[in-house]
Parts: sequence; C-alpha cells; structure tokens
Amino acid sequence: MTELTSRSALELAAALRARELTSVELLDACLAEVDRLNGSLNAVVWRDDQDARAQAQVADKRLAAGEQLPFLGVPLPIKDITEVHGQPVTYGSRGRDMTPWEGQSEMVVDAFRDAGFVLACRTNTPEFGHITATENLRWGITRNPWDPSRTPGGSSGGAAAATAAGMFAVAHANDGGGSIRIPASCCGLVGLKASRGRTRRLSQSWLGAVVEGAVTRTVADSAAILDAISGFDPYAWYNAPAPERPFFEEVGADAGRLRIGLMEGGPGGMPVDPACSEAARKTAQALEELGHSVEQVEVATISEELIGPFILLVYGSHGEAIGDVDFAAVEPHTAAEFEQGRALPAVEYVAAAKHIERLSRELMAPWRRDFDVLITPTMGVPPPPAGAIMELTHANPGQPAELVVATVAFTAFANLTGLPAISLPVHESDGVPIGAQLIGSPFDEATLIRLASALEEALPWAGRRPAVSAAQSPA
Repeated sequence: MTELTSRSALELAAALRARELTSVELLDACLAEVDRLNGSLNAVVWRDDQDARAQAQVADKRLAAGEQLPFLGVPLPIKDITEVHGQPVTYGSRGRDMTPWEGQSEMVVDAFRDAGFVLACRTNTPEFGHITATENLRWGITRNPWDPSRTPGGSSGGAAAATAAGMFAVAHANDGGGSIRIPASCCGLVGLKASRGRTRRLSQSWLGAVVEGAVTRTVADSAAILDAISGFDPYAWYNAPAPERPFFEEVGADAGRLRIGLMEGGPGGMPVDPACSEAARKTAQALEELGHSVEQVEVATISEELIGPFILLVYGSHGEAIGDVDFAAVEPHTAAEFEQGRALPAVEYVAAAKHIERLSRELMAPWRRDFDVLITPTMGVPPPPAGAIMELTHANPGQPAELVVATVAFTAFANLTGLPAISLPVHESDGVPIGAQLIGSPFDEATLIRLASALEEALPWAGRRPAVSAAQSPA
C-alpha cells in the first residue's frame, strides 16, 4: 500500500481539486497496486484500463474547469454482481459469459458517476452473492489481505480485499444479509448498510433487503458516499424518509446521551467466538465512557421463524436472472436453490413475504422503546479459512452450513427488518480484524454515523494496515 493509495477517498478528492495530482496519476497508482497484489489476493476479476484512463482524462478536464463534485476523479471498482452498461457482468457464475451488458446500468452506478467517481474495474463475488465468502468456480477464491489463508468475507469480499490492501480508497458493495458488514469485519473496514428504501435501485431485491453502499476506511467516506447514492426517487415503489440534513454533516456531531443495548452472546444460546464477543464489549465500554447508558439485552437476530421464510424469498429471487444466466452451468448450491425456487408455489412466496413483514414489526419494537441502538458482534466467528465456506456449501447444496449461519447470525436481521447498521473495525485477534456492529432505529442512519465517528476517535483504526506479507502468494 503506497502513501497515496492509503488515503481516504475524501482526502484524495480534495488533493485532486487542489491539483496536487491528476486523476490519471491517481488511477495509475491504483492500477499499479492491482498489478502488484491481485495475483495473491484475487480481488479484481475484470478491468479495462483504456476506458478507465479515458474517464480519468475527462475528470481532469472537469477538475481544471473548477467542477466541485464530491469525488471527482477518484477511482472506484464495481462489484461483479451489479450491471454497468457496456461492461461484462458474470455474477461470479460460469452461467454468464463475458458479453457486455446491453441494458441500463443499475442506478447506483449512475449515482457514482454523478458524484465524479472513475469506474476502474470489477471485483469478485460469490455466485449471485449467496454465500458469505468470496469464492466461486468462475473466478476462484479471493483472499484476505491481513491473512491470505482466510476469507475476506462475502459477498462483497473482492471489494473489501481491494480496499483493505490499498488498491483503492473505497469500493462499491451491496448488502442483502450482511454482504457489506461481513467483509468490513473480516478486512478491518467501515461497512455501512443503509435502511430499506434509502439507496436507489431499478428494482427491489429480497423485499428491499438488498441495499447499495461501499466499503471504506473512514466513517466520513461512508457518510459522504451515502449522500451520493441516496435521495428521493419519484419512480420507486419505496422511499426512505429524507434525512434532516446531509449524512456527512453528522460526522463528529453530538449524539446526545443514548440508551445502548449490548448483545455480546449469540441469539438463542448460539456459541460466539470470544474475540467477537470482546469486540462488542469493547465498543460498549467506549460508548459508556463517552456518556451513554449501556444495558445487556437479548434480541432474536436469527431464528427459524425469521430465516426460513427469508430463504424462500432468496431461492425465488433466481427468477431475476432467468434469460440472462444458463442455470445448467451454475454451482451445485445455486442449482439446488434454483430448483427449489422454481418449485415454490406463488401462494407460499406471498405468505412468506407477508410473514416477514409482519414479524419485523415485532422485532423492531425494542428500538426507541427499550434502547436507541443495539451493539452486537458483526460475526459470530473470526474470518473463516479461505475456501471452507464454498466447500461446505457445495457438499450440502440447498442447506445452510453451520459456519455460514455463524457469519450471518447478527447481520441478516437488519436486512430483514430494514434497519440501518454499521460494522466498525474496533478489535483484532490472531492478526486479523474483528468488527462490532451497531444497529440503529428505523431510518436513523444519522445517529449511527454520529456514534461511529465518536468511536473512530475513541478506538482509532486509521493507522492499522495489513502486513506486507499479505502481498505474497499463499502457500
């Protein structure tokens, strides 16, 4: 990681506006890091340097003309599950070829461009983003820059590995069950999952459980990016209520004295690794020292009553890819999901959706009534071994592996209920990062950002970097 590529996206944008460097120079520095590190990490799966440089040249002209877009000229990779017009999109699957996407770009892509980002390349993802480690039979295993024998998490693991390693300052990510927060925890990054309906999408996936975002190194970058990709969409079926002011203005703002719920153990007695529990306790102690009230609580973040119907919705969602993917060529677990989805009667799908929506009302009731924010471990286990989750999933297609359940035991809850949540890199164990998660009240990203920025000062993580050995090929 060079001095240049270790800076935050906002810092880089400011340097570009000050003409301390050009967008082309910054892009070349990022691509040089991809050249140096990607052979051992496998974070980036596609790139078009000529097109990216053409975008950077345009950005330099706009900068010279005095344009003030928040991220003008900053390079950004896109996750290979998201459509960009003119780029191939494989969804991490052998069932999709490299034909450039001829349809409309996803709305988050347009929002990134409107903010001035230069779209640099595409990052790896598990097939259709359906497992919590970034490994597939199409592009292979992505590895964690802190310890290449471990996974960077998933499904935005390529994005997280590229950001943590210093290939880019930030990377696009999205989250349907923890896919921003899990990689953020594994790779020592900030991972903000917005509320249901907050970020713009052409259509809602998994009842709006899927939201767009990014993995970053700083709370300020996460807040500014959320400002860039959110906002009222008059054609959307669902819109989150507008914030009182830009999210970036919440960074460093006083949160007042809040009631914090702490859940350091697993739901229903599920075992949690001591290092993960310690991350939650460490966060709670820091907030208590900042003047907040902390009480132990227990929330049913995972249960058969909740997860069973959600799995039906996920299996049925393969219908979104019919016509674009050859399902005869997909991985065993995806093939099993697809067949179960095809056999799912419409009446059962509707019943599952209704059940989740009504149950989520009960599950969200403690927020604002009993506490304002809930602290949990981000994951129930440290970053698992690279390849382990794909192996377990292929061995029992259609059945969630115990290790997968441990990785999503605290995160999927926020997607199902639509609550905002953020993972922060507050702890380390055995040389790898361990994150803690804050889950906020309905549509209250503002409070999460205030607390997260306070924790960034109380438990500083900005100076922590993966070891140089992370650039070496794994044994």
